[in-house]
Amino acid sequence: MRTFLLIDTSTSRTSIAVVSDSEILFQEHQDGALAHGQAISKLVAKALDHIKADTKIDEVIVGMGPGPFTGLRAGIAFAQSFAFARGIKCVGVCSLDAIASQISDPDFIVAVDARRREIFYARYTSGLRIGEPKVCQPVELVTLQLPIYGEADGEYPDPTAFIEIAATGKTYEQPIYVRRPDAYPAPVGVKFRAFTQMDLVPAFAIEKAAYGSDAWTMAQLREEYSGKNRMYLAAEFSGELIAYAGVADLAGVADVLTITVADGHRRKGIGRELLRRLIDWCRTQKCEAIMLEVRVGNESAIPLYRSFGLIEISRRKDYYGPGKTAIVMRKELK
Repeated sequence: MRTFLLIDTSTSRTSIAVVSDSEILFQEHQDGALAHGQAISKLVAKALDHIKADTKIDEVIVGMGPGPFTGLRAGIAFAQSFAFARGIKCVGVCSLDAIASQISDPDFIVAVDARRREIFYARYTSGLRIGEPKVCQPVELVTLQLPIYGEADGEYPDPTAFIEIAATGKTYEQPIYVRRPDAYPAPVGVKFRAFTQMDLVPAFAIEKAAYGSDAWTMAQLREEYSGKNRMYLAAEFSGELIAYAGVADLAGVADVLTITVADGHRRKGIGRELLRRLIDWCRTQKCEAIMLEVRVGNESAIPLYRSFGLIEISRRKDYYGPGKTAIVMRKELK
């Protein structure tokens, strides 16, 4: 007979259970997205007080996520420390699998809150997970037209299901972090600063070289730069302007006006850093969302925008001229 301590903090709920030979000796949870660190120690102490004094914990099984970083780490760190102190085994399982084990539908999705208006999710067919968990905005799952189970509907990981999952060998040694990293190395030697009128002439030269006949005229560039409720950034290298970007706050929804990097300086993280700073400004302005247009087929820009959580919401035919379609992308900021 083996006794398991089961821990999960991948959602806003801290769940603890003790199971021995398929018998639940203790099971309790506490809700609170910011309470994992305090809740887990109290619940485990309560569990140990509840079971018989001679009952020995043989193994710890912990939910490895996916889940928000802070809460997830609290559970994993506690589980590993508990197991290390007692000299017992600690294994991790996918928390979404522990929700899916309770669902009988043939084809469905399990999703939990990832904060930042995103969700962690995985698709299941005939009880089996398809691929690794992913992260997206909820609207991206609508097109799949599948039932969605999870935290929003009161479905949480069942700690007792962890034993069956671990027995199959589907275990994880590291936390399941699927969210795109927020931090990237800053471009070496590049200075980012506010755009000024002195930048208009070199910016116009970059504009013409980058867009040809589709480029803004000097008058248009000056007009866009001097408009209300907007912010323009410049990037320079060795004192020379090499990139610029602008965004406007249009009644609470920000519109990216341009992100342009000079030839010879592309694919070095400059556009990424400019976009990050534009989004930060939009947040300080308390914009509810940020939007932009990108030409269909622009395979250097589209992945960048997607990496920041912008998703396609529509298309505009002939936006850049006859036969040149624009993809309209949006990211919620609140």
